[in-house]
Amino acid sequence: MLRIGKKIRWIFKRHPFLYYARFKLLSKNVSKEELGNYFYNTINAKHAIPKSFAVVSALALKGKREFNDFDKALALGRWLRVNIKGGRGLSLSSEKALEKMLAGDGGVCSDMAQIFNNFCVVNDIKVREWGITSFPFNSEFGGHAFNEFYSESLQKWVLIDVSKTLMFYLEGNLVPLSVMELFECNKRKKPIAFKSFLETNPPDVDLINFYYLQRDRAPFLICNYHSKTYDVYLDRFKSLCPVFVIHFWLYLIQKSYYYLFPLDDYKNELVYDR
Repeated sequence: MLRIGKKIRWIFKRHPFLYYARFKLLSKNVSKEELGNYFYNTINAKHAIPKSFAVVSALALKGKREFNDFDKALALGRWLRVNIKGGRGLSLSSEKALEKMLAGDGGVCSDMAQIFNNFCVVNDIKVREWGITSFPFNSEFGGHAFNEFYSESLQKWVLIDVSKTLMFYLEGNLVPLSVMELFECNKRKKPIAFKSFLETNPPDVDLINFYYLQRDRAPFLICNYHSKTYDVYLDRFKSLCPVFVIHFWLYLIQKSYYYLFPLDDYKNELVYDR
């Protein structure tokens, strides 16, 4: 019976078809020129972020308040990676996720990306969250989540993968790439370099190639994630029903996040591959 119960829970939480169905419901095509209009801060005001994020980020930036936005974003990323060991996926409200992660009780890449979003907002850094999928949809790929922040000092968007402490560059160039630059350069077979911004966490070359540098990988921007709305619904209903039901309800009442594909035509290429 215990094994059957675990199987049922897996079906409701992790079955690949749920991921595929979510993509089909939530995805839209967009031109890359339109991407500048979308970032997390536009619908998540600083005063609406739980106060614990300001308290913890002040600790993370102690002695670094005079850093420019680029160095501040990297300092936040380093502190998070050093102080959060990661583990199971949480699907919790942002404040509860931060509490669990700092206590060493889980957190996958998407949890880390969401925490970093809020850290950036309370420090007045423009930020957005991205995911990667595979075309055709591959149930064994699983996907990956990461961030991008706008550097006023560099006057550009910069890809940052906090969970892997990664940044990407064109070979021989010291200016970090944006998400669009990385995937466009990779499709054109330009030589890509990468490095960790945390010395104690060297890059995993095989993992980087698997997630980022395969030609069939497709980035998508996660838009309209209103943190306060999701926090309220997750806190109120997570103990009563599966998380995907909460997400579907928010979709039905038009309060859901959605995915934007700037490089690939999801309508024709997102095909379910069992």
